[in-house]
Amino acid sequence: MTQNKLLKHLRWLSLIFITMVSVLILRDPAIAQTPKHFTELKFPPLSEITIPDYERYELDNGMIVYLMEDHKLPLINGTAIIRTGSRLESSDKIGLAEMTGMLMRAGGTKDHPPGELNELLEKRAAQVEAIINTASGKVSFNALTEDIETVFSLFKEIIREPAFTSEQLELVKTQYRGVIARRNDNPKDIASREFRKLVYGETSPYARTKEYSTINNISREDIITFYQNYVRPDGIILGIVGDFDSKLMKSLINEAFGDWKSLTSKPDIVIPSARQECTQGLFLVNQSQLTQSSVLIGHLGGQFDSSDYPTLSVLNGVVNGFGGRLFNELRSRQGLAYSVYGYWSAAYDYPGMFYGGGQTSSKTTVSFIDSFMQEIEKIRTTPITEEELSKAKESILNSFVFKFENPSQVLSRLMTYEYYGYPKDFIFSYQQGVKATTTKDVQQVARKYLIPDKMAILVVGNEEAIEPSLSHLEKTVTTIDITIPKENQS
Repeated sequence: MTQNKLLKHLRWLSLIFITMVSVLILRDPAIAQTPKHFTELKFPPLSEITIPDYERYELDNGMIVYLMEDHKLPLINGTAIIRTGSRLESSDKIGLAEMTGMLMRAGGTKDHPPGELNELLEKRAAQVEAIINTASGKVSFNALTEDIETVFSLFKEIIREPAFTSEQLELVKTQYRGVIARRNDNPKDIASREFRKLVYGETSPYARTKEYSTINNISREDIITFYQNYVRPDGIILGIVGDFDSKLMKSLINEAFGDWKSLTSKPDIVIPSARQECTQGLFLVNQSQLTQSSVLIGHLGGQFDSSDYPTLSVLNGVVNGFGGRLFNELRSRQGLAYSVYGYWSAAYDYPGMFYGGGQTSSKTTVSFIDSFMQEIEKIRTTPITEEELSKAKESILNSFVFKFENPSQVLSRLMTYEYYGYPKDFIFSYQQGVKATTTKDVQQVARKYLIPDKMAILVVGNEEAIEPSLSHLEKTVTTIDITIPKENQS
């Protein structure tokens, strides 16, 4: 073997040897190291939450505008929050507000009928949606940066120039009649609907339901009047976030909305109040075809701006969710529930609800209700542990990073706070309140806000299959009739 060949073989042998040694060295710690228990894992603290730079200004016509640039992706989205809501419609035209919001988008505009509007948006992979719910209305859009002028123009048309044709109105009415006809198909939907009526009252704007008669009462003129009263520049907060230059976006906004004048005087909006209708009692919706019961228990709640809300959130964390008291006791230990939950569910400008419950078999319905009430009483009378407190607080505080995951979420929060008159730093005050909560605080708010004697109990289930019967709860059982009133064909 020549000297050159010998040297070449030695180099190859050396390389192989080094490679083998490296592999063994690298593998050795993985083989020898014992995995740590999850309680030993250490994580760096979460970074502080910050609000990205944004600009807020107001047009001469009263429209408030928020702009927040974000150039990570070539996308732009925007939302117009409209000061309106179904709680402002009259009781004989329930469905008017929701129908108005639906027709703003589905009914097309004066220049673009529905089919053409849909085609223009689909070609650009863009979206424009409109909705009016209980306490507000929203029109939103999503578009690629390159399509913003076209999509924003359509967005403007949907807000300012909806067609509200008679043909589209009749089509929407037909859809609503179908929803009414099917509203008793799902036990959970029945429970949710009827429970709100028990808490707020069936005539309350926070609980009333659409009927054939209220839909039939709505005319095209009603839609136009409602729209003109509430969809107006001085009742809109417009927020846009994404890949845009603020100077150019301001120009687009001014061109689209700067000359918009309201056709009617500004409405005097009075927020409807809420009070509890049924302060206690046991109610049954008898559904003979069911083999399980849907149970809801609770009473009137409160608002986000309560000084006790941060502590009530910690209470939620102790009671609710995977690993919470209700889950551990009723589902895991006693096996009484397929699902179980309990929330202090607040609202921004009217009282929300405390409600809990779940799904259980017919034969365990009474046991489920008994055990649920026992857990409520236990948290009222017995201090929670430091471990429960720590887990609940950590869960809430760690979730903040997901609430500020992207600029769109931040901007939405700022606009919502302005809409309801909350301070823009409300979320940070809430965060500090959660951090300051003690075990004593949790017990105090539980005793103050969870009132068993005021809790209404609703069961949607098969009365004959519930064994022992609901009478074992030593309460008068009131049966709720959910028969759908027939449509007047005259």
